[in-house]
Amino acid sequence: MTQSVTIDELVERLMTGPHRARQVVALAGPPGAGKTTTAARLEDRINGIAPGLAATLPMDGYHYDDLVLVPRGLRPRKGAPETFDVAGFAHMLLRLRSDDEDEIAVPVFDRDIEIARAGARIVPKSARIIITEGNYLLLDREPWRSLSFDATVMIAPDRDILRQRLVDRWTHYKLTPEEMVAKIDGNDMPNVDLVLSQSRPADYTIRT
Repeated sequence: MTQSVTIDELVERLMTGPHRARQVVALAGPPGAGKTTTAARLEDRINGIAPGLAATLPMDGYHYDDLVLVPRGLRPRKGAPETFDVAGFAHMLLRLRSDDEDEIAVPVFDRDIEIARAGARIVPKSARIIITEGNYLLLDREPWRSLSFDATVMIAPDRDILRQRLVDRWTHYKLTPEEMVAKIDGNDMPNVDLVLSQSRPADYTIRT
């Protein structure tokens, strides 16, 4: 049964018990839910108690590049499930779980230039709690269904709130009204509805 928790309550649950083996925590939610901000807050709260214990792996670092998306006709749907290298992401999760390297470099998506930067973040050996965040981590279809996590969290604000946040996001990037409509109604909101309707139940939901 899914439990509703605050960030502080979630931190307490994640930090309960010894941390000999790494645990991977999935923080899922639709576009505009605030996953990146929440993941950063979780990491900061945990590391404020035990420095170096937590690190974040963003799923967005596994976006296919436009050099792949354009020939496949998928550029307008960038951000949809089929525009991610799920296998590459799954292999990184396995590499992190193996825990046999002093540090691991992971990619991070740079929204300003719409490119994933390889090796843009370092996960240190000390990190025992890996927070991975992304839209489709709990999507109930393959290959997403095969991803394995030790704890799962869903953030799902009201749909109208999500839409307004997406409007604010793309206004910041100075899209024209026509580009805004294409981006939000042609891609973002269908992805919102997919996550809200076809995600598996999470262990926790975060109250926002």
